[in-house]
Amino acid sequence: MSDVIANLALVSAREVEEQVSMSDAIAAIQTTLRDGFDPEDDLARSIIDVPNGQLLLMPAAAGGAVGQKLATVAPGNPAQGLERIQGVYILMDGDTLAPIALLDGTALTSLRTPAVSAACADELAGTDAADLVVVGTGPQAIRHVEAFAAIRPLRTVRLVGRDAARAASAAEAARGYAPDADVRAGSLDDIAAADLIVCATTASTPLFPSEAVRDDATIVAIGSHEPDRTELDPVLLGRSQVIVESRRVARTEAGDVIVAVEAGMLRHDDVVTMHELFTAGFSPVDDRPRVIKTCGMGWQDLAVARLAV
Repeated sequence: MSDVIANLALVSAREVEEQVSMSDAIAAIQTTLRDGFDPEDDLARSIIDVPNGQLLLMPAAAGGAVGQKLATVAPGNPAQGLERIQGVYILMDGDTLAPIALLDGTALTSLRTPAVSAACADELAGTDAADLVVVGTGPQAIRHVEAFAAIRPLRTVRLVGRDAARAASAAEAARGYAPDADVRAGSLDDIAAADLIVCATTASTPLFPSEAVRDDATIVAIGSHEPDRTELDPVLLGRSQVIVESRRVARTEAGDVIVAVEAGMLRHDDVVTMHELFTAGFSPVDDRPRVIKTCGMGWQDLAVARLAV
């Protein structure tokens, strides 16, 4: 009788960080898409309401490997000094489907989410994009500074939050990821000068008006996978080129897209998928904003998890 647990490699949060750089994670996402994987074919995830939050089951099978993330979203965690997203990840052999590794899912999520944002922004943003505004002050906000510093030589970084002390603390933490940039706490007024914008909040209504955004800006919204929650003005999506993970996810989970469609500002047929972005000879526009809306998918975790084992 085999002893699955005894043969299972345990990969801690520290080991995930030590073994997988942000640049490597970004490259893994880009390679997966350039090699032809279509997120439309990703295995469907389950989102289940439980007391105090949500339970997410995120399977994936791609590139000869199989994986399953078991994650939770607990809105009350930050008040207890914990991250909202917790989880574990099981990586399995692609041939035998035997479990081969158990990874810290929180660390994996913290890495793969900004890697996906930067992987796509790298295809869309101007080569001279250098002024970043991050709306949010949590772990994802800070890691997005790291990710964008990996694809562009940042000149200025502003972290914006409702709590001035938390914004200052986040800026201090982010400085280590962008040592050559002017990194400070900022305000929503800084949006007007930004060519790179990241929204990493728990907001349920738009954070700033469409007219605050420059025509040459690239915007990423990662805050929610719920169909009725938005971080971005529907008018902004209507005037932008909109990139989504897949049309299936855009129609069912991407609140920013769903609300914009319901408001008559956007059509589902207008969006561009990540598969099209990386394989269809696609060219980004240069006369209006580019919006990347992500909800998180299992294939992204699998692409990065494989690097850690």
